[in-house]
Amino acid sequence: MKAKAKAARTWVGHANAHAKSYSGKPWRYVMIPHDAMLENVTLAGLAAKFSQTAILDEVGTS
Repeated sequence: MKAKAKAARTWVGHANAHAKSYSGKPWRYVMIPHDAMLENVTLAGLAAKFSQTAILDEVGTS
């Protein structure tokens, strides 16, 4: 699972760099645990709580 998450975060970093070059919308990777899916939570709330930083954003090359 860690390798898949790292690959997804790397992809998001590249997608964001590409989107930035043509004023596209930013991407984000959200890994939501199964037990966080409850009737009283919103997608926006889950995304805010469980968003993962893009790999390229971490090293400052985006």
